[in-house]
Amino acid sequence: MAMTMTTMAATETASGPAGHVPPSKMEVSGLDVFYGANQALFDVDMNVAENRVSALIGPSGCGKSTFLRCLNRMNDIIEGCKVSGNVLLDGNDIYARELDVVQLRARVGMVFQKPNPFPKSIYDNVAYGPRIHGLAENAGELDEIVENSLRRAGLFEEVAERMSASGTSLSGGQQQRLCIARAIAISPEVILMDEPCSALDPIATAKVEELIDALKQDFTIAIVTHNMQQAARVSQYTAFFHLGKLVEFGETEAIFTNPEEKRTQDYITGRFG
Repeated sequence: MAMTMTTMAATETASGPAGHVPPSKMEVSGLDVFYGANQALFDVDMNVAENRVSALIGPSGCGKSTFLRCLNRMNDIIEGCKVSGNVLLDGNDIYARELDVVQLRARVGMVFQKPNPFPKSIYDNVAYGPRIHGLAENAGELDEIVENSLRRAGLFEEVAERMSASGTSLSGGQQQRLCIARAIAISPEVILMDEPCSALDPIATAKVEELIDALKQDFTIAIVTHNMQQAARVSQYTAFFHLGKLVEFGETEAIFTNPEEKRTQDYITGRFG
């Protein structure tokens, strides 16, 4: 396989004490993805570290969003999409026939590129998941889940007095944080983010980045971003994709300061992309 794996030997920034490599929450090996006759991913091997942020970078159409969607089987809904290889969550194959996809997506949540709040109240946006998954036994417990989720998303103070207002009435940045609150309300283990800041202004982007940094204490996060500065700011590990192949993967600092592959260097320095 044409790929250089930058060593995941620890640094204090990315991995904690020297010599300690965080365990993998998800392990991907031999991943191939086809959309009809067109192959979108080629033999991808990559582990997603637990309680860390892994950034996926690369030019448009390189396969990074396709890879992300493989991690919670969102590609299942795309007609003609075929996935082969292994994707393990805590050692279990998420593509096993007996696996409950609804439960998988409760464990591996997703935040999309454009904020997509439901046409419901702010409260009901966050309460929706806990209701359908039976996570609250009474109204008081549901209230607590909603408030805690909004607090963790850094939004509660801004919406506390208007919980009955429509989620679509919020600003773009607030809507995205509402969608993050909605995702974490069902206590997932992994959060996938597909360019979550691309539609936001710099102030809203900074708030979401601060939130991502806080959330990694409790969640494993994988984020697709077209913004290399953002990848450098928020992630501990970075994967560079090009033409459907994982070219290089390793600690973010090493990828950005001393990449092993010339294609990685060329992309980071703006020679293509």
